[in-house]
Amino acid sequence: MDPLARRTLGRTGVEVTQLGFGGAGLGDLFSVVPDEDAAATLAAAWSEGIRYYDTAPWYGRGQSEHRFGRALYRQPRADYVLSTKVGRTLHPVHAAEKFQRGMWAGGLPFQHTFDYSYDGVMRAFEDSLQRLGLPRIDVLLIHDLDLWHHQRIERVTAYLTELHNGGWRALQELKQAGLIRGIGAGINELGMMPRMLDLMELDFFLVAMPYTLLDTDVLDSEFPRCAAQGVGFVIGATFASGILATGAVQGTKYRYADPTPEVIAKVRRMEAVCDRHNVPLAAAALQFPLGHPSVASVIPGAITPEQVHRNVASFRHPIPADLWAELKHEGLLRADAPTP
Repeated sequence: MDPLARRTLGRTGVEVTQLGFGGAGLGDLFSVVPDEDAAATLAAAWSEGIRYYDTAPWYGRGQSEHRFGRALYRQPRADYVLSTKVGRTLHPVHAAEKFQRGMWAGGLPFQHTFDYSYDGVMRAFEDSLQRLGLPRIDVLLIHDLDLWHHQRIERVTAYLTELHNGGWRALQELKQAGLIRGIGAGINELGMMPRMLDLMELDFFLVAMPYTLLDTDVLDSEFPRCAAQGVGFVIGATFASGILATGAVQGTKYRYADPTPEVIAKVRRMEAVCDRHNVPLAAAALQFPLGHPSVASVIPGAITPEQVHRNVASFRHPIPADLWAELKHEGLLRADAPTP
C-alpha cells in the first residue's frame, strides 16, 4: 500500500496522505523525548513524504504543538495538512516544581481547563496558532468530549450543551471565514458519534480505540450512519496503544492498560496467521483500516526516526488477500469487515 497516496477527508475537500503522523508521543506521553530526538523524528517523517500531521494542545500541555510548529514552519504551507484540537485551554502553573504531570512524563508546566464555549474555542484556536507559529490550521477537531475523560454522563451532557450553544458557532465562523477547512471530533469510545451527529454537521471523526484489528463494533451502526452522511474518518490508534505493534509480549499495553488474558490469546492467534503469510502484525494493523472506503488516513505516532521508517515500511509491506480471509475464517476478524 502506498503511504503517500492521498484520499479526501470526509466532507472537508482536504486531501491527506494515507499515512499520517500522530503527535501524542511527541508530547512526552509516558516517557520524555529530548528535543533533538523529536526534531529528528519529524524530519524523518517529512523526508519519507508524510504530509498529514495531527497534534493537540493537550499533548504534553503544549509541547507537541511547539515541536510540530518548529518542524513545519519553514516548509511550504501548501505542501502539508495540519490538524489540531479545541476543548481545552492551557494556563501557566507558577509553582512548576510541584506540578503533577500525570500521563505526560515531561511536557510543559501548564494546567488545563475544559472549555467548549464560544470564547473557549476561539481562545484555543488562537493559542494553537501561536504555539505552532503558523498562520493557518487546515482542520480543527473537538477533543475528548466523552465519558472516558469526564467520568459522569451528566458532565458529558453539560459539555455537549456548552458546545452546541457556543463552541459550535465559533467553529462554523472559523470555517465560513476560511480560517479552517473542516470540522471534526476525536472519539475514544462507542456512542459519541451519533450523539454528536444529532447536534452538529461534522465533516469527519478522528477515531481512536473503537476501530482496530481488535475492535470493530463501530461497523454495526455508527460507521454506516457516518458513511451515509459523507462523514469521513482518520484512525488514530491503529496499534491499540501498543499490542498490535509489539505483539503479545511482556509489558505491552492495550487501550492504555495491561491486556487481559483473552486479548493476549487473540493477538497470539493473529500473530500466527500473519506469520504464515510472512506479514508483520504491525503491517496488518496499519493497513487494515484503509479497507474502509470512508477512512482517509491512519496516523500512528513515533518518537524516533527508526519508528517512522518502520511504520512506512510496514505500510508498504504487501499483504495477500488470503491473510484477511484466514483471519475471518478463524473468527479473529468479523466477516463483514472491509479489508484492503
